[in-house]
Order: sequence, then C-alpha cells, then structure tokens
Amino acid sequence: MASPAKVLIIDDEEDILLSLRMFLRNQVALVHTEHNPNLIPRLLRKEDYDVILLDMNYRKGETSGNDGLRWLEKILELKPDASVIVITAFADVDLAVEAIKLGAIEFVEKPWRNQKLLSTILTVYELNKTRRTVNKLEQKQKALSDTIDQSFTEIIGESDPMKKVFKTIDKVGKTDANILILGENGTGKELIARALHRASPRSEEVFISVDLGAIPESLFESELFGHVKGAFTDAYQDRTGRFEVASGGTLFLDEIGNLSLPLQAKLLTVLQNRKIQKVGSSESQQVDIRLICATNMPL
Repeated sequence: MASPAKVLIIDDEEDILLSLRMFLRNQVALVHTEHNPNLIPRLLRKEDYDVILLDMNYRKGETSGNDGLRWLEKILELKPDASVIVITAFADVDLAVEAIKLGAIEFVEKPWRNQKLLSTILTVYELNKTRRTVNKLEQKQKALSDTIDQSFTEIIGESDPMKKVFKTIDKVGKTDANILILGENGTGKELIARALHRASPRSEEVFISVDLGAIPESLFESELFGHVKGAFTDAYQDRTGRFEVASGGTLFLDEIGNLSLPLQAKLLTVLQNRKIQKVGSSESQQVDIRLICATNMPL
C-alpha cells in the first residue's frame, strides 16, 4: 500500500527527476518534480508537501553546495516546519553538517539505492507527522489554558423555571444538535453552554469559547479559521484557528448577533460544510465541532 506522503523533488538533472518520479509514483500519494529551484516559492504556496528532496548544486561544475544551502534557508523561511532531505553527488561531511544545522532533517548522497532512499523518505514522513501532531496538541493546550474555566461554578437554582432549564440541558446535551441560547447580558448564557458541553458525549474534549463581539472584523478569519505564515503583514508564524482547536469538542460562539452580514456569510459557509480554509492557504480541512451560539439580540 502506498504511503499517504506528498513528496517534492528539486534537482537540475532531468534524468534523475524522471527516474525518481517513476520509482516513487506507486510508493507515495503524490510526487512532484521540478528542475528550476526558482519555482520553489510558487510550489510551496500551491501544495503542502510532507517531504522535500533538495539537490545542493544547480550550476554546471558547481560542487560547493551553496545554492542548495541558500534554497534550504528559503524553504524553511517560507515553511518553517518543512521536512527537507538534502541530496548531493559529492560526499562532503562539512556540507552535511551545515545543512543539518540550518534545519534539514536528513542527508542523502548520490548515487543512492532506491529502497534505502524510500525508507529514508517514509521515516522522515512519519517524523514529520508526529511533529505536526505534537505542535497541534501544544496549540490546543495553549488554547485550553487561555480559556480555562476559572470564574464559572456550577449553576445554582431550585425554582421551577430553573428545573425546566436543567431538564432541557440534560435532554439536548446528549445529542450533537446545534444550540442557540437567547438571553440578556448577565443571565448565564456561557454557563448554560458549558453545562451542555459537560452533558454531551464530547465532555472529555475541549470547550472553546469565542466572544465574537470582541474580535475586530479584520481579524475575524484569522482568529476563527487560522492563518499561515506570511498570509499578511503581521503573520510571522502559522496560527491555529478556534475551529481547528475545538475540533472533536464544542465551539461556543458568544454574541453571534454582533456579526456583520459579510462575516455571517463567511461563517455560514464553514458551518454548512464543516470545512475551514486558513488565511493564505489554498487547502481546506475538515473540522468536527458541536456548535453552541448565544446572543442578547432579538434575531
């Protein structure tokens, strides 16, 4: 069975690209080859590669590896979490060390044995997958720390209206239905949302609360859907949006009535398809959330 890895190979020798493409096409999910390194930025914008094989020399007679090191730095500038395997026809321990110091994952010498190269690619792919999982968990943990329930306690009330509320929470909490909570400021809408989460099958997963009234329109997509590094002026690194962080758990959108019509349209598309697209990315990704909304406005 082919690996789900997506591989990009940059080398100035067309015969090498052809042989690698023929060998890997049945071994991995996607293999792209390119002889012109100047196209690297465009390629990285179009596709999120799991493994990149990068030649170290691109000019006839050149053996220093300086071109490769420069492109390695450029790749990691554009995509800091890229997994790069550098390749060269000239055995040079110092060059290998320099490449690893700059951020390459592995070093392969030409000519290689196909099975050993494949093993290296698959190992780097698994390492990259593990690293991304850890990063996502760290971001989720940070979001949990930022939104941890410090000021909320259990809802207290014994009146008949409150008993009716508790009964409703117990009834609908067990479902995965979307919920809209209506009420004036200070009536405990977020308390109800958290109680619904605790009563749901998702109670062991995250509860992420977002105050839509506090998010500027210019940051709406970045905050909710995330962005990739370089998507706009201050995007110095990738950001995981609230939808992605909440995936598997509950997303509570407070003050939903404050959204402008254009933002409502963007939100509607995501809620209908349960897919998000980070700002600056061309890829969509599935999210699995239980949605709870609240507002003090007469919708």
